[in-house]
Amino acid sequence: MEFDTSITDELLATTRAVRKRLDLTRPVPRNLIEECLELAIQAPTGSNSQTWRWLVVEDADKRKGLADLYRKAAEGYLTEAGKQAEADGNAQTLRVFSSAMYLMEHLHEVPVHLIPCVQGRPEEPVPLMMAGGLFGSIFPAVWSFQLAARSRGLGTALTTLHLVHEKEAAELLGIPDDVLQVALVPVAYTVGTDFKRASRPPVSDITHWNTW
Repeated sequence: MEFDTSITDELLATTRAVRKRLDLTRPVPRNLIEECLELAIQAPTGSNSQTWRWLVVEDADKRKGLADLYRKAAEGYLTEAGKQAEADGNAQTLRVFSSAMYLMEHLHEVPVHLIPCVQGRPEEPVPLMMAGGLFGSIFPAVWSFQLAARSRGLGTALTTLHLVHEKEAAELLGIPDDVLQVALVPVAYTVGTDFKRASRPPVSDITHWNTW
């Protein structure tokens, strides 16, 4: 099979962290979430463990509960980080923190919250190799979900701030003790689809060949 690289390149280059352009009023059909998850679980996992688990939260009260936990963890951090970005005069970073604050304030309105999880909680402290394998077995699937969502007109953003209160989130959602949450991904239709490439440094400036 020969791929149309212009299409795949555009998908890869324009799948953004969407916050302010999430459509908070339009429901997301379950079949679209299921389609994206079917593609996500084709991602490789360490030792073919296939330990990813997914919790899709549509219930308004539970979304509000998650948003409250997210806000409890995020508000102070985002406020201080935003002040630092303002002091530094970094316009791009300021835009990012403004967008992050918007998501914090409206997270409860996002129609779907996806909680990617891993079956099997390692004992702490987690050795670096084990941590790499653990997260390397779930985040490729999360990114595949986000790409599949983008191709279907849905926006997503990978967030982790609610994990400060992971145990409270587990109680809210009935997640067993041996299941590890790794993120919270808000999912909604996007307002418009004209996403562009982000400003990034030249690859030649950040790439080393054979030695540092």
